[in-house]
Amino acid sequence: MRKLLFFIGTLFCLAFLGACRQGPASPSPAITSPSTLSTLRFTPPPAPSPLPTPMATLVPPSPTPSASPPFSIPPGSFPIRVEVVATGLEVPWALAFAPDGRIFVTERPGRIRVIENGQLRPEPVAVLPVAATGEGGLMGLALDPNFAQNGHLYVMYTYRAQGALRNRISRLTLRGNTAGEETILIDEIPGAGIHDGGRLAFGPDGKLYATTGDAAQRELAQRLDSLAGKILRLNPDGSIPADNPFPGSYVYSYGHRNPQGLAWHPTTGQLYSTEHGPTGEMGLCCLDELNLIRPGGNYGWPRVTDAPGDPRFVDPLLHSGQDTWAPAGMAFVTGERLAPWKGHLFFGALRGQHLHHVVLSPDGRAVIFHEELFRGEFGRIRDVGMGPDGALYFTTSNRDGRGRPMPGDDRILRIVPGP
Repeated sequence: MRKLLFFIGTLFCLAFLGACRQGPASPSPAITSPSTLSTLRFTPPPAPSPLPTPMATLVPPSPTPSASPPFSIPPGSFPIRVEVVATGLEVPWALAFAPDGRIFVTERPGRIRVIENGQLRPEPVAVLPVAATGEGGLMGLALDPNFAQNGHLYVMYTYRAQGALRNRISRLTLRGNTAGEETILIDEIPGAGIHDGGRLAFGPDGKLYATTGDAAQRELAQRLDSLAGKILRLNPDGSIPADNPFPGSYVYSYGHRNPQGLAWHPTTGQLYSTEHGPTGEMGLCCLDELNLIRPGGNYGWPRVTDAPGDPRFVDPLLHSGQDTWAPAGMAFVTGERLAPWKGHLFFGALRGQHLHHVVLSPDGRAVIFHEELFRGEFGRIRDVGMGPDGALYFTTSNRDGRGRPMPGDDRILRIVPGP
Protein backbone atom coordinates (compact mmCIF):
# COMPACT_ATOMS: atom_id res chain seq x y z
CA MET A 1 0.00 0.00 0.00
CA ARG A 2 2.86 2.40 0.87
CA LYS A 3 4.48 1.75 -2.52
CA LEU A 4 1.18 2.43 -4.29
CA LEU A 5 0.75 5.78 -2.49
CA PHE A 6 4.33 6.75 -3.35
CA PHE A 7 3.70 5.93 -7.04
CA ILE A 8 0.47 8.01 -7.15
CA GLY A 9 2.22 10.92 -5.44
CA THR A 10 5.06 10.84 -7.94
CA LEU A 11 2.63 10.94 -10.86
CA PHE A 12 0.83 13.92 -9.30
CA CYS A 13 4.09 15.86 -8.91
CA LEU A 14 5.14 15.22 -12.47
CA ALA A 15 1.75 16.32 -13.80
CA PHE A 16 1.88 19.48 -11.68
CA LEU A 17 5.36 20.40 -12.93
CA GLY A 18 4.35 19.79 -16.54
CA ALA A 19 1.35 22.08 -16.16
CA CYS A 20 3.60 24.82 -14.80
CA ARG A 21 5.90 24.60 -17.81
CA GLN A 22 3.04 25.02 -20.23
CA GLY A 23 1.93 28.44 -19.03
CA PRO A 24 1.45 31.26 -21.53
CA ALA A 25 4.58 33.02 -22.79
CA SER A 26 5.10 36.66 -21.98
CA PRO A 27 4.58 38.99 -24.91
CA SER A 28 7.77 40.21 -26.65
CA PRO A 29 8.59 43.88 -26.31
CA ALA A 30 8.34 45.84 -29.53
CA ILE A 31 9.78 49.08 -30.80
CA THR A 32 7.13 51.50 -31.98
CA SER A 33 9.21 54.62 -32.46
CA PRO A 34 12.37 55.13 -34.52
CA SER A 35 13.91 57.06 -31.65
CA THR A 36 13.12 54.58 -28.89
CA LEU A 37 15.28 51.47 -28.69
CA SER A 38 13.79 48.83 -26.39
CA THR A 39 15.80 45.63 -26.14
CA LEU A 40 15.08 41.96 -26.43
CA ARG A 41 17.79 40.25 -24.48
CA PHE A 42 19.16 36.95 -25.67
CA THR A 43 20.53 34.01 -23.78
CA PRO A 44 21.72 31.12 -26.01
CA PRO A 45 19.56 28.03 -25.45
CA PRO A 46 21.18 25.08 -23.72
CA ALA A 47 22.27 22.30 -26.06
CA PRO A 48 20.29 19.08 -25.50
CA SER A 49 21.80 15.65 -25.88
CA PRO A 50 22.45 14.43 -29.45
CA LEU A 51 19.36 13.22 -31.24
CA PRO A 52 18.67 9.51 -30.95
CA THR A 53 17.11 9.43 -34.44
CA PRO A 54 17.56 11.74 -37.46
CA MET A 55 13.88 12.71 -37.64
CA ALA A 56 13.33 13.42 -33.94
CA THR A 57 10.90 16.24 -33.18
CA LEU A 58 12.59 19.02 -31.26
CA VAL A 59 10.89 21.21 -28.68
CA PRO A 60 12.72 24.55 -28.37
CA PRO A 61 13.68 25.75 -24.93
CA SER A 62 11.83 28.72 -23.51
CA PRO A 63 13.97 31.85 -23.86
CA THR A 64 14.98 33.48 -20.59
CA PRO A 65 16.31 37.02 -20.51
CA SER A 66 19.77 37.57 -19.11
CA ALA A 67 20.20 39.72 -16.04
CA SER A 68 21.81 42.47 -18.13
CA PRO A 69 22.79 42.55 -21.79
CA PRO A 70 26.52 42.73 -22.58
CA PHE A 71 25.70 45.45 -25.10
CA SER A 72 23.14 48.23 -25.11
CA ILE A 73 22.32 51.60 -26.62
CA PRO A 74 20.71 53.85 -24.02
CA PRO A 75 17.16 54.73 -25.13
CA GLY A 76 17.01 58.01 -27.02
CA SER A 77 20.80 58.40 -27.27
CA PHE A 78 20.85 57.63 -30.99
CA PRO A 79 17.99 59.44 -32.73
CA ILE A 80 17.19 58.23 -36.23
CA ARG A 81 14.74 59.22 -38.94
CA VAL A 82 13.07 57.12 -41.62
CA GLU A 83 12.77 58.73 -45.05
CA VAL A 84 10.69 57.60 -48.03
CA VAL A 85 12.81 57.00 -51.14
CA ALA A 86 10.21 55.59 -53.56
CA THR A 87 6.53 54.60 -53.54
CA GLY A 88 4.10 52.68 -55.70
CA LEU A 89 6.26 49.59 -56.27
CA GLU A 90 4.84 46.09 -56.62
CA VAL A 91 6.54 43.63 -54.26
CA PRO A 92 10.11 45.00 -54.45
CA TRP A 93 12.31 41.99 -53.81
CA ALA A 94 15.94 43.08 -54.05
CA LEU A 95 17.96 46.29 -54.00
CA ALA A 96 21.32 46.90 -55.69
CA PHE A 97 23.37 50.11 -55.63
CA ALA A 98 25.39 51.29 -58.62
CA PRO A 99 28.66 53.23 -58.20
CA ASP A 100 27.07 56.31 -59.83
CA GLY A 101 24.30 56.50 -57.21
CA ARG A 102 21.51 54.75 -59.12
CA ILE A 103 19.43 52.23 -57.20
CA PHE A 104 18.22 49.14 -59.06
CA VAL A 105 15.26 47.20 -57.65
CA THR A 106 13.43 44.06 -58.78
CA GLU A 107 9.66 43.71 -58.64
CA ARG A 108 8.25 40.21 -58.28
CA PRO A 109 6.07 40.39 -61.45
CA GLY A 110 9.26 40.59 -63.53
CA ARG A 111 10.39 44.22 -63.74
CA ILE A 112 13.76 45.80 -62.97
CA ARG A 113 13.25 49.43 -61.96
CA VAL A 114 15.74 52.24 -61.45
CA ILE A 115 15.82 55.18 -59.05
CA GLU A 116 17.97 57.97 -60.44
CA ASN A 117 18.56 61.40 -58.90
CA GLY A 118 16.00 60.54 -56.23
CA GLN A 119 13.24 59.70 -58.74
CA LEU A 120 11.76 56.34 -59.70
CA ARG A 121 11.87 56.06 -63.46
CA PRO A 122 8.44 55.19 -64.89
CA GLU A 123 9.80 52.66 -67.41
CA PRO A 124 11.64 49.53 -66.27
CA VAL A 125 15.04 48.74 -67.74
CA ALA A 126 13.95 45.12 -68.23
CA VAL A 127 10.82 42.98 -68.10
CA LEU A 128 11.54 39.28 -67.70
CA PRO A 129 9.20 36.37 -68.59
CA VAL A 130 8.71 35.15 -65.03
CA ALA A 131 6.12 32.93 -63.41
CA ALA A 132 5.04 35.13 -60.50
CA THR A 133 3.31 32.30 -58.68
CA GLY A 134 3.13 32.36 -54.88
CA GLU A 135 6.57 33.23 -53.58
CA GLY A 136 8.16 32.87 -57.02
CA GLY A 137 8.82 35.45 -59.70
CA LEU A 138 11.67 37.91 -60.16
CA MET A 139 13.69 37.74 -56.96
CA GLY A 140 17.40 38.31 -56.49
CA LEU A 141 19.51 41.04 -58.08
CA ALA A 142 23.24 41.75 -57.90
CA LEU A 143 25.50 44.11 -59.82
CA ASP A 144 28.86 42.91 -61.10
CA PRO A 145 31.84 44.22 -59.07
CA ASN A 146 32.95 45.77 -62.38
CA PHE A 147 29.48 47.08 -63.22
CA ALA A 148 30.76 50.53 -64.17
CA GLN A 149 32.83 48.91 -66.93
CA ASN A 150 30.70 45.96 -68.11
CA GLY A 151 27.10 46.86 -67.13
CA HIS A 152 26.39 43.30 -65.97
CA LEU A 153 23.37 42.62 -63.75
CA TYR A 154 22.62 39.20 -62.30
CA VAL A 155 19.07 38.08 -61.59
CA MET A 156 17.31 35.02 -60.22
CA TYR A 157 13.74 34.29 -61.25
CA THR A 158 11.05 31.62 -61.46
CA TYR A 159 9.76 30.38 -64.80
CA ARG A 160 7.48 27.62 -66.00
CA ALA A 161 8.71 24.78 -68.24
CA GLN A 162 6.53 21.85 -69.32
CA GLY A 163 4.04 22.64 -66.61
CA ALA A 164 6.61 22.70 -63.78
CA LEU A 165 8.14 25.66 -61.95
CA ARG A 166 11.89 26.15 -62.15
CA ASN A 167 14.36 28.83 -61.08
CA ARG A 168 17.33 30.17 -62.98
CA ILE A 169 20.21 32.57 -62.51
CA SER A 170 20.96 34.81 -65.49
CA ARG A 171 23.22 37.67 -66.46
CA LEU A 172 21.92 40.76 -68.26
CA THR A 173 23.89 43.62 -69.79
CA LEU A 174 22.74 47.21 -69.34
CA ARG A 175 23.15 49.44 -72.38
CA GLY A 176 21.71 52.88 -71.94
CA ASN A 177 18.32 52.42 -70.29
CA THR A 178 17.80 48.81 -71.37
CA ALA A 179 19.08 45.60 -69.78
CA GLY A 180 19.06 42.65 -72.16
CA GLU A 181 21.30 40.08 -73.84
CA GLU A 182 20.35 37.44 -71.28
CA THR A 183 22.93 34.74 -70.60
CA ILE A 184 21.62 31.85 -68.49
CA LEU A 185 24.24 30.80 -65.95
CA ILE A 186 22.42 28.10 -63.95
CA ASP A 187 19.13 26.64 -65.12
CA GLU A 188 16.50 24.19 -63.90
CA ILE A 189 16.94 24.85 -60.20
CA PRO A 190 13.90 23.21 -58.54
CA GLY A 191 11.11 25.73 -58.06
CA ALA A 192 7.65 25.86 -56.50
CA GLY A 193 4.99 28.26 -55.31
CA ILE A 194 6.88 28.35 -51.99
CA HIS A 195 10.48 28.02 -50.80
CA ASP A 196 12.38 29.39 -53.79
CA GLY A 197 15.13 31.16 -51.85
CA GLY A 198 16.20 33.71 -54.45
CA ARG A 199 18.85 35.99 -52.88
CA LEU A 200 21.92 36.92 -54.96
CA ALA A 201 25.02 38.71 -53.69
CA PHE A 202 28.67 39.08 -54.60
CA GLY A 203 31.10 38.17 -51.84
CA PRO A 204 34.39 39.88 -51.03
CA ASP A 205 36.06 37.08 -52.99
CA GLY A 206 34.40 38.25 -56.21
CA LYS A 207 32.22 35.13 -56.44
CA LEU A 208 28.45 35.21 -56.89
CA TYR A 209 26.41 33.52 -54.14
CA ALA A 210 22.78 32.44 -54.44
CA THR A 211 20.26 31.01 -51.99
CA THR A 212 17.80 28.31 -53.03
CA GLY A 213 14.84 26.88 -51.11
CA ASP A 214 13.81 23.25 -50.86
CA ALA A 215 10.97 23.89 -53.36
CA ALA A 216 8.55 22.18 -50.93
CA GLN A 217 10.49 18.90 -51.34
CA ARG A 218 12.36 18.94 -48.08
CA GLU A 219 14.56 15.88 -48.70
CA LEU A 220 16.21 17.72 -51.62
CA ALA A 221 17.93 19.97 -49.08
CA GLN A 222 20.08 16.99 -47.96
CA ARG A 223 20.91 15.77 -51.47
CA LEU A 224 24.19 17.05 -52.86
CA ASP A 225 23.07 16.12 -56.37
CA SER A 226 20.24 18.69 -56.14
CA LEU A 227 20.56 22.49 -56.18
CA ALA A 228 17.51 22.91 -53.94
CA GLY A 229 17.88 23.89 -50.29
CA LYS A 230 21.40 25.23 -50.75
CA ILE A 231 23.67 28.23 -50.85
CA LEU A 232 25.43 28.16 -54.22
CA ARG A 233 28.75 29.74 -55.23
CA LEU A 234 29.73 30.45 -58.82
CA ASN A 235 32.11 32.51 -60.91
CA PRO A 236 30.63 35.57 -62.66
CA ASP A 237 30.71 33.66 -65.97
CA GLY A 238 28.64 30.83 -64.48
CA SER A 239 31.47 28.33 -64.08
CA ILE A 240 32.15 26.41 -60.86
CA PRO A 241 34.98 27.82 -58.70
CA ALA A 242 37.86 25.40 -58.32
CA ASP A 243 37.95 25.94 -54.55
CA ASN A 244 34.28 25.13 -53.86
CA PRO A 245 33.92 22.64 -50.98
CA PHE A 246 32.46 19.91 -53.19
CA PRO A 247 34.56 19.51 -56.36
CA GLY A 248 32.61 20.05 -59.56
CA SER A 249 29.55 21.34 -57.66
CA TYR A 250 28.02 24.78 -57.15
CA VAL A 251 26.99 23.74 -53.62
CA TYR A 252 28.62 25.86 -50.91
CA SER A 253 26.39 24.78 -47.99
CA TYR A 254 23.29 22.60 -47.73
CA GLY A 255 20.47 21.47 -45.47
CA HIS A 256 18.59 24.78 -45.86
CA ARG A 257 14.81 25.11 -45.90
CA ASN A 258 14.33 28.57 -47.39
CA PRO A 259 17.27 30.97 -46.97
CA GLN A 260 16.58 34.50 -48.16
CA GLY A 261 19.42 36.66 -46.84
CA LEU A 262 23.17 36.92 -47.45
CA ALA A 263 25.69 39.32 -45.91
CA TRP A 264 29.41 39.35 -45.14
CA HIS A 265 30.88 40.83 -41.98
CA PRO A 266 32.81 43.96 -42.99
CA THR A 267 35.75 43.13 -40.71
CA THR A 268 36.02 39.34 -40.50
CA GLY A 269 34.65 38.55 -43.98
CA GLN A 270 32.42 35.81 -42.52
CA LEU A 271 29.23 34.96 -44.42
CA TYR A 272 25.81 34.98 -42.69
CA SER A 273 22.40 33.95 -43.93
CA THR A 274 18.80 34.15 -42.72
CA GLU A 275 16.49 31.18 -43.11
CA HIS A 276 12.76 30.57 -42.76
CA GLY A 277 11.83 27.89 -40.24
CA PRO A 278 9.06 25.28 -40.54
CA THR A 279 5.37 26.16 -40.76
CA GLY A 280 3.84 22.82 -39.83
CA GLU A 281 6.11 20.29 -41.49
CA MET A 282 6.60 17.26 -39.24
CA GLY A 283 4.55 19.06 -36.60
CA LEU A 284 7.17 21.81 -36.21
CA CYS A 285 6.66 25.55 -36.16
CA CYS A 286 8.62 28.77 -36.30
CA LEU A 287 12.35 28.49 -35.40
CA ASP A 288 13.52 31.01 -38.02
CA GLU A 289 17.30 31.19 -38.12
CA LEU A 290 20.35 33.40 -38.39
CA ASN A 291 23.29 31.26 -39.52
CA LEU A 292 27.03 31.66 -39.81
CA ILE A 293 27.83 29.88 -43.07
CA ARG A 294 30.73 27.45 -43.25
CA PRO A 295 31.95 26.06 -46.59
CA GLY A 296 30.52 22.57 -46.95
CA GLY A 297 28.40 22.91 -43.81
CA ASN A 298 25.17 20.94 -43.37
CA TYR A 299 22.51 23.09 -41.66
CA GLY A 300 20.25 20.19 -40.84
CA TRP A 301 16.95 20.65 -42.65
CA PRO A 302 14.86 18.50 -42.51
CA ARG A 303 16.81 16.23 -40.17
CA VAL A 304 16.93 18.75 -37.31
CA THR A 305 15.69 22.20 -36.39
CA ASP A 306 16.41 24.45 -33.40
CA ALA A 307 19.95 24.12 -32.00
CA PRO A 308 20.27 20.47 -30.93
CA GLY A 309 24.06 20.38 -30.66
CA ASP A 310 24.24 17.44 -33.06
CA PRO A 311 27.83 17.34 -34.40
CA ARG A 312 26.59 16.30 -37.85
CA PHE A 313 24.96 19.71 -38.36
CA VAL A 314 25.72 23.39 -37.88
CA ASP A 315 23.54 25.07 -35.26
CA PRO A 316 22.10 28.56 -35.86
CA LEU A 317 23.57 31.52 -34.01
CA LEU A 318 20.05 32.73 -33.25
CA HIS A 319 16.54 31.38 -33.73
CA SER A 320 13.08 32.77 -33.16
CA GLY A 321 11.78 30.03 -30.85
CA GLN A 322 8.00 29.81 -31.11
CA ASP A 323 7.79 33.30 -32.61
CA THR A 324 7.86 33.77 -36.39
CA TRP A 325 10.07 36.35 -38.07
CA ALA A 326 10.07 35.08 -41.68
CA PRO A 327 13.51 36.68 -42.13
CA ALA A 328 14.58 37.98 -45.53
CA GLY A 329 17.25 40.39 -46.80
CA MET A 330 20.10 41.49 -44.57
CA ALA A 331 23.03 43.90 -44.40
CA PHE A 332 25.82 45.06 -42.12
CA VAL A 333 26.11 48.76 -41.38
CA THR A 334 29.34 50.32 -42.67
CA GLY A 335 30.69 53.85 -42.74
CA GLU A 336 30.32 56.62 -40.19
CA ARG A 337 26.89 58.10 -40.94
CA LEU A 338 25.22 55.57 -38.63
CA ALA A 339 28.32 55.22 -36.47
CA PRO A 340 26.63 53.80 -33.32
CA TRP A 341 25.48 50.87 -35.48
CA LYS A 342 28.72 50.35 -37.37
CA GLY A 343 29.39 46.63 -37.81
CA HIS A 344 25.88 45.68 -36.66
CA LEU A 345 23.67 43.34 -38.66
CA PHE A 346 20.09 44.10 -39.73
CA PHE A 347 17.57 41.83 -41.44
CA GLY A 348 13.97 42.28 -42.54
CA ALA A 349 11.10 40.30 -41.06
CA LEU A 350 8.09 39.60 -43.25
CA ARG A 351 5.52 37.99 -41.00
CA GLY A 352 7.23 39.54 -37.97
CA GLN A 353 6.78 42.99 -39.54
CA HIS A 354 9.92 44.54 -38.11
CA LEU A 355 13.58 45.26 -38.75
CA HIS A 356 15.78 42.98 -36.67
CA HIS A 357 18.97 44.47 -35.19
CA VAL A 358 21.76 42.07 -34.19
CA VAL A 359 25.09 42.68 -32.51
CA LEU A 360 27.65 39.90 -32.82
CA SER A 361 30.60 39.06 -30.60
CA PRO A 362 34.02 40.26 -31.79
CA ASP A 363 34.77 36.88 -33.39
CA GLY A 364 31.36 36.84 -35.11
CA ARG A 365 30.42 33.47 -33.64
CA ALA A 366 27.78 34.49 -31.10
CA VAL A 367 24.90 36.94 -30.73
CA ILE A 368 25.38 39.25 -27.75
CA PHE A 369 22.39 41.53 -28.31
CA HIS A 370 19.32 41.74 -30.54
CA GLU A 371 16.16 43.79 -30.75
CA GLU A 372 13.15 44.51 -32.94
CA LEU A 373 12.73 47.90 -34.60
CA PHE A 374 9.51 49.41 -36.02
CA ARG A 375 7.29 46.39 -35.24
CA GLY A 376 4.07 46.87 -37.20
CA GLU A 377 4.91 50.41 -38.36
CA PHE A 378 5.76 49.63 -41.99
CA GLY A 379 4.28 46.14 -42.36
CA ARG A 380 6.24 43.36 -43.99
CA ILE A 381 9.92 44.16 -44.52
CA ARG A 382 11.78 42.21 -47.20
CA ASP A 383 15.14 43.52 -48.36
CA VAL A 384 17.75 45.48 -46.42
CA GLY A 385 20.75 47.15 -48.01
CA MET A 386 23.57 49.50 -47.12
CA GLY A 387 23.58 52.47 -49.48
CA PRO A 388 26.71 54.28 -50.70
CA ASP A 389 25.32 57.40 -48.98
CA GLY A 390 25.77 55.74 -45.60
CA ALA A 391 22.02 55.23 -45.06
CA LEU A 392 20.40 51.86 -44.30
CA TYR A 393 17.70 51.04 -46.87
CA PHE A 394 14.81 48.64 -46.58
CA THR A 395 11.75 47.70 -48.63
CA THR A 396 8.17 46.83 -47.74
CA SER A 397 6.38 43.80 -49.15
CA ASN A 398 2.76 44.54 -48.34
CA ARG A 399 1.41 43.87 -51.84
CA ASP A 400 2.61 40.26 -51.96
CA GLY A 401 -0.77 38.78 -51.02
CA ARG A 402 0.15 38.28 -47.37
CA GLY A 403 0.20 41.85 -46.16
CA ARG A 404 -2.12 44.81 -45.77
CA PRO A 405 -1.02 47.56 -48.14
CA MET A 406 -0.60 51.01 -46.67
CA PRO A 407 -0.77 54.31 -48.57
CA GLY A 408 2.13 54.46 -51.02
CA ASP A 409 2.99 50.76 -50.82
CA ASP A 410 5.13 49.15 -51.66
CA ARG A 411 7.89 51.52 -50.62
CA ILE A 412 11.64 51.86 -50.38
CA LEU A 413 12.71 53.61 -47.20
CA ARG A 414 15.99 54.54 -45.60
CA ILE A 415 17.26 55.18 -42.08
CA VAL A 416 19.38 58.27 -41.51
CA PRO A 417 20.50 60.05 -38.33
CA GLY A 418 17.63 62.04 -36.79
CA PRO A 419 15.72 63.79 -35.64
